[in-house]
Amino acid sequence: MKDLLSRRAGPPPRTYPGPPHTQLDQQPDAWIRAQFGRRFGGFPRVEEHPTEIRFAPGARALRLAADVEPGPPEAFISGREFAHLHAVPDSSLHMVLPEPLATEAVESGWGEPHPQAGTAVPATTLLIYAPRDPEEIDVVLGLLHRSYDFARGTG
Repeated sequence: MKDLLSRRAGPPPRTYPGPPHTQLDQQPDAWIRAQFGRRFGGFPRVEEHPTEIRFAPGARALRLAADVEPGPPEAFISGREFAHLHAVPDSSLHMVLPEPLATEAVESGWGEPHPQAGTAVPATTLLIYAPRDPEEIDVVLGLLHRSYDFARGTG
C-alpha cells in the first residue's frame, strides 16, 4: 500500500555526491531552519548526539537508546543512528526508510538515494531534501517518524 506522499514542488535541489553527500541549493531560510530544528528531536527513547559519520561534520544524529530493542540492522546508518540532520547551510537529512516508502519518497521528489546505498550504508538510505516552508516541514518530519518506527522495528 502506498503512503501517497504529495509531490514536492519544483525541481530537485542540486546535490554533491560527496563525500560528503550534501544539498547545494534550495536551503531553508533561518526561520524555517529554526522551526524544523526545534521539532527534529524529541522521540521517546532516542538520544541526540553529534553524528559519528566522519563525512558529516556538525550533523545532529538521532540514535535509539541503548536499552531499546532495535529493529532490523538495515534500519540504521551506523550503530544505532537512523537519521542525521546536516549542519547549516545544508539542512538536508540522511535517513533510512522502509520499502516501499523509500522508493515513493524518491519518486515523489522528496529525496534521492545515498551514493553508497547498498554498500557502505543500507540500500534504503536517502538524502531527504531540506524543508523550504511549514508544509514541507510536516512532510519531512513525517518521513523522519517513519524512519524512527523502522529503527524500532514497528514500521
